[in-house]
Parts: sequence; structure tokens; C-alpha cells
Amino acid sequence: MKKIFFTVTNDLSYDQRMQRICSSLAENGYMVTLVGRKLSSSLPLQQKRFQQKRLRCFFKKGKLFYAEYNLRLFFFLLFRKMDAVCAIDLDTILPCLYISKWKKIPRIYDAHELFTGLKEVATRPLIRKIWTWVEKKAAPQYKYGYTVSASIADEFNKRYGVKYATIRNMTKLREFTEQPLPEKFLLYQGAVNEARAFEQLIPAMKQINCKLVICGDGNFMNQLKELIRQNGIENKVELKGMLSPDDLWTISQKATIGMGVAENTGINQYLALPNKFFDYIHAGLPQIAMNFPEYQQLNKQFEVAILLDDISPERIAGAVNNLLQNDVLYNRLRQNCFQARQVLNWQQEEKKLLDFYQSVFHS
Repeated sequence: MKKIFFTVTNDLSYDQRMQRICSSLAENGYMVTLVGRKLSSSLPLQQKRFQQKRLRCFFKKGKLFYAEYNLRLFFFLLFRKMDAVCAIDLDTILPCLYISKWKKIPRIYDAHELFTGLKEVATRPLIRKIWTWVEKKAAPQYKYGYTVSASIADEFNKRYGVKYATIRNMTKLREFTEQPLPEKFLLYQGAVNEARAFEQLIPAMKQINCKLVICGDGNFMNQLKELIRQNGIENKVELKGMLSPDDLWTISQKATIGMGVAENTGINQYLALPNKFFDYIHAGLPQIAMNFPEYQQLNKQFEVAILLDDISPERIAGAVNNLLQNDVLYNRLRQNCFQARQVLNWQQEEKKLLDFYQSVFHS
């Protein structure tokens, strides 16, 4: 039985993609350990089919955190037996590179995003320089890899000549419970980070006659709270913070519209295909998203979203109000979601994952 270690820098309780990946592999004969970080606010870990380990750090953010975590991770992995190690994103790629060389085992790169294309990286010259150096040093040395969209896989191929698979961040198909809707509300789920267009979405809420529920946390939370205060819409925005996948699923089934707007700042946003796109589909939520390549391709096939070319507050408000008022359009998109979820689900996508890992160990 092959033993694989996966490494992240985030809290394991909320990482739906890694829970799906690790569960699928564990259910198909692999011994899996997922390693992440432990925070003072971390919930107790729920029992899974795979092993989980959280490392506690003294530093909580910034360069010192990454340096400390990478050092702790290296020594943790050094004394564990494994047949392969998988780095998730650039922030754990170096320890996995050195461990794989030391132990002479396969190394895998799971790129959840194009890290150097994130706005918070691309717009900070020193930070961008550091992470670009890490990417250039490490990525070409990872023969095996996969990422969340074909567009990002193509970008890695252009940059480093590596041919990574595409394993999309799809939602696991489960029973949908039609909920009575006491009130209409918009749902934003995911990271509350830069480039998620909160600077446009929050002012747009002044022109929208319903509530916005935000489920998530991130590096833009303080600015988000200030935006809400400045626009005087404290009574129209509810901040839920981080929620477990089960709690998030419960809320999403009660929502009216899913919000997936983003800035075209940093190439990652333009090429990405985040899990919220599929989560909204599975909850039967017509969504407001961007006219970016990956969304465009899927929407041509299933028509589940209104795609925006620009994200001015007026444009966002207009699209939302149209969906709220146009019952024919809304119901068509909603029914399309229920059809799309039968095709765009993890039960189908995990087949690619299992084929990928079989090829790693049989090559």
C-alpha cells in the first residue's frame, strides 16, 4: 500500500479540495497523510479515512511564518516513511523538493492556483521576486503535477515545459434538499482576499434590495469591514466567517444567487476555475461570474451564470437585479444547474485523480 504525504499551510478543517482528494485516494487503497497548520482558532479535527497532522508555529503570517513553517515541515517529513510527497502550491514546494531528493521518492505539485499571478503577490515587487524565484527553482523539477484549470496547466507548460494534468476542483454530488426561502439573499463563499472585487460589490449592494451573506475569511477582511461601514450597509451584509463544509452546504441551499465576481488583476484570477463556481451549481444557484476563459467555456455548455465583462458597481447591481426580477431567466439557469451537477461533480473528476496517481507509481 503506497503512502503519500500532502502538505498545505492552511487549516485542514476548511480545505474542501484536500479533503476530497485525500478521501478519494484513501478509499482507493492509498495510505494518506495531510499536513497543515494549527491556529489558536482551529476546530478539533474530524475523523477521516486519512491521517491528519497540524503543525503549530510561533509566527502567524508574513515571511517569518513561511520560513518557520517550511523548516518545521521539512523536519516533520524527514522522519516519516513515505512513497511520494505532494506539495500544494508554492508555499510548501521547497521542503517537498528537498525531502523527495533525500528519500529518492516521486514528488508531485498540486497547484491550486498560479501563485505568482495572485494580486497580493504580483503587485508587491519584493514579494513577487521571492515567489518567482521559488517557482523558477522548484516547478521545473516537478515532473508530476496537476492543477485546477486547463488554462493554468497551459501557463505552466509555457513557462517551464512541464505537462501538468487538469483535475478541477469539483463538488461531490450529494442529495439536494429544496429549502423554503423565507428571504432572498446573495451568497459569497471563499477566501476574503484581494482581487475578489469587494471594492465594487459592496457599493453595488446599495442598489440591491436584499442581503449579502459572506462565508469565509482572509487577508482583506479588515478592509471589507471598513468598506461596509463607509457605504453604510451594515444592515445588508452578514459576515459568517469560516464555516465547515457541511454548514456551508446548508446555507448555500437556502441562498438565491451566488456571487463569483473578481478583478482581472494578476493572471491567476483570469485563468482560474475556483471551487465556488461548482459549489454554486450544486446548490442550484444561478451565479454572477466573470467572462474569463474557463467560466466562458463551461457556461457555453450549461448556461448557469451571468458573465460580466466589467465589475463596476452599476454593472454588478444591474446583473443581480435582473436575476432577482426576471423569473424566466432565473428559473432557466437554476434548472440548468441541476442538470450540470450530474456531469460536473467530484465522482466523475476523481477518476482523473486515480489515473494520475496510478501513472506516478507505475511509470
